[in-house]
Amino acid sequence: MYEINPAKIPVTPAVRSLRSGHIPFRPYLFPWKEKGGTRYSAELLQISEHLVIKTLVFEPDRGDPFLVLMHGDREVSVKALARLLGVKTVTPASEPTATRFTGYQFGGTSPFGTRRKMKIYAEKSLFDLTELYINGGKRGFLVAVNPADLGKVLELETVTVAITD
Repeated sequence: MYEINPAKIPVTPAVRSLRSGHIPFRPYLFPWKEKGGTRYSAELLQISEHLVIKTLVFEPDRGDPFLVLMHGDREVSVKALARLLGVKTVTPASEPTATRFTGYQFGGTSPFGTRRKMKIYAEKSLFDLTELYINGGKRGFLVAVNPADLGKVLELETVTVAITD
C-alpha cells in the first residue's frame, strides 16, 4: 500500500482546506503515470476503481466552468448534465481553462482548495460509499475521506448523471 506518514504529505491547497475544515483523511502518494487515470490508481492502492473519485472540470455553453465528482469507473452523461443545468451544451474544459480556474495541474485536480470558487456537482451514489479516494491536489496523491465529510468543506449539489450501461 502507498499510505504515507502524515508528517511527510505534500502541503497542497487541498490539504490545507481539509485540515482547516477538521476533516480526517489518509494520504496516499504514489508514482504518477501519464494517462494512468483512476484504473491505475485503484490497481496500485488495491481498491475498487469505483472508490476512486474523478474531479472533472466542465464548461457550459454559457457561464463559468464547474466541477463534477464522479466514480472512476463511470462516465458523465453530458446530455443529462446539460439538461439538469438548463443549458444547451456542456463540454470538458480544456487543460489551460481547468488549470486557470482550479489552480491545479491536469491529473492533480482536487475539489478542495481551488483557486476560484466553483460550483460542484457530486454524483449522488458517492454518498452510498463508506470511504472514497479523491485527489489531494497533486499528481499521484490521493486522500481517503468519508463521503459524509465532503459537505463540511465543499458546497456541493448531488446529481445523477453517471452513465452506467
